[in-house]
Amino acid sequence: MKHFRFSIFFTIVCLALSAYWGYTHGPEAGVSTMLKALTITVILAIMEVSLSFDNAVVNASVLRNWNHFWKMLFLTVGILVAVFGMRLIFPILIVAVTADMGMMEVVKLALNDPMAYSARLMEHHPEIAAFGGTFLLMVFLNFFFDDEKETHWFRWIESKLAHLASVPAMSVFIALVAMLIMAAHVDEAKRLVVTMAGIWGIVVYIGVKVLSHLLGGEPEVDDNGNAVTHGADGASKGMVKAGIGGFLYLEVLDASFSFDGVIGAFAITSDVVIIMLGLAIGAIFVRSMTIYLVEKGTLEAYIFLEHGAHYAIGALAFIMITSGTGVHVPEVVTGLIGVAFIVWAVIASIQYNKRQQQLS
Repeated sequence: MKHFRFSIFFTIVCLALSAYWGYTHGPEAGVSTMLKALTITVILAIMEVSLSFDNAVVNASVLRNWNHFWKMLFLTVGILVAVFGMRLIFPILIVAVTADMGMMEVVKLALNDPMAYSARLMEHHPEIAAFGGTFLLMVFLNFFFDDEKETHWFRWIESKLAHLASVPAMSVFIALVAMLIMAAHVDEAKRLVVTMAGIWGIVVYIGVKVLSHLLGGEPEVDDNGNAVTHGADGASKGMVKAGIGGFLYLEVLDASFSFDGVIGAFAITSDVVIIMLGLAIGAIFVRSMTIYLVEKGTLEAYIFLEHGAHYAIGALAFIMITSGTGVHVPEVVTGLIGVAFIVWAVIASIQYNKRQQQLS
């Protein structure tokens, strides 16, 4: 329970703000609008958690080799970036840049005419989906295109994917093909900008990996899983990687997940304040789940959990790329697919552990 204390406190504060906002704003402000605002906030929070649970698992796989300092940085600075940066500032920035408007002008538009703000943001859904979809597709592909990976869930397909790792830039090739297919099915006027957005998704993924490599090799950890320090300055190459390259990777990963949540939220409500509060609650709980998974050693106990999370990421990448062509997939379906893969992976891990115990 200690892992979720702050999340619960944060939820109470956000719900109180949501109630106040619903009670005092709108043409028919009152108790009914307050209850409506609270209901939508809760729905958005649940949607964000269901969409991002696989994000928590992947975060935990990276975070488990970090020491306490970087974990806390992830939970503080990382939360500010995730909640305010990606759920509030980023959508406003998109509208500001594409509509040639000032940031404050867009904020006023979002507060005073949320329908117009929502419409302007949704106009750029294909570009957003192209960037987030190709980035997540790279995450999915590079997890399975690994000829050194010994643990396979679906061995008949994962062993073949691992064998393809010997083909240079195989994941980039597949991501580019997916992006070109997507670009071919969007309006001709948007084709170039969608293609560029997809390329940037691939470039950002590779760029973060390059930065991590330049800052040092794989992090060196002790028996307790903490980064080992060397020298008077107390900073090892592993800590540098975890502190900069790894941190950037997790933030971009979270950003890619948040795109789907933000766009999906506008299908439920156009009130940007309610959207931010609901998605913020979900983002905080995802952070708490990440730390819980790390400290409880859940990834070690459930051997296929990380596989299930990456299959869910692959499904989300496919859905995002598809949605960019105008095919709408309900957010509840997206969330259920992710949850289904996670539950399936947990059950398969339990069965695997039982078989191992019988053999030993």
